[in-house]
Amino acid sequence: MNDTPHAVTAKSALPALAGPASPAVVGFLSIVTDASGVFGGYLVTNAWGRPLEFRLSTAVQPNRVQQILYGPTLTEYLHAELIGKTLIEKTSAQPTIVVTDSPAALGLRARLGVPVVCVNAPASDDLLPLPAGRCTATLSYGAKFADDRAALDDRLEAIDPAVDLAEPFGRIREAMAEARKMGVTNRAA
Repeated sequence: MNDTPHAVTAKSALPALAGPASPAVVGFLSIVTDASGVFGGYLVTNAWGRPLEFRLSTAVQPNRVQQILYGPTLTEYLHAELIGKTLIEKTSAQPTIVVTDSPAALGLRARLGVPVVCVNAPASDDLLPLPAGRCTATLSYGAKFADDRAALDDRLEAIDPAVDLAEPFGRIREAMAEARKMGVTNRAA
């Protein structure tokens, strides 16, 4: 297992529109596991859900020795630290909130100064529900970070109410599949 997955940038070719800048920058992190390993896609959007930046990692495939040594911490290490943190740190637009589809990636909160929420996480004592009328999926955040509630409410309020926080994950997975077809992940960043 390589300790640093290569991040590949695929910036939008659309020009930036002039006008007032939104204070909300939302990072959407999707983690996928397939036969080639574990890899991530990270889409940064403005408050209206429009893309600012997109990155994806190369696949990471832990060997049997690493699986044994990391034990039950392997999934969080891969999702939060190795893939998620690397992708987020390599973006030029830093998020005010991160939304993920991987409960294991909620561990990012301990590594970043940014609140992290998860869509469609299975119920667990480690998670707190987060009512959000702007999401067709359930939202939750780490119980270890219960103090984040007020910051989460403020940051979610800054996002346009028309934005469904679950919707970008379909776009991310589709873009990841397309980029992999094009061989983008085979080139080192």
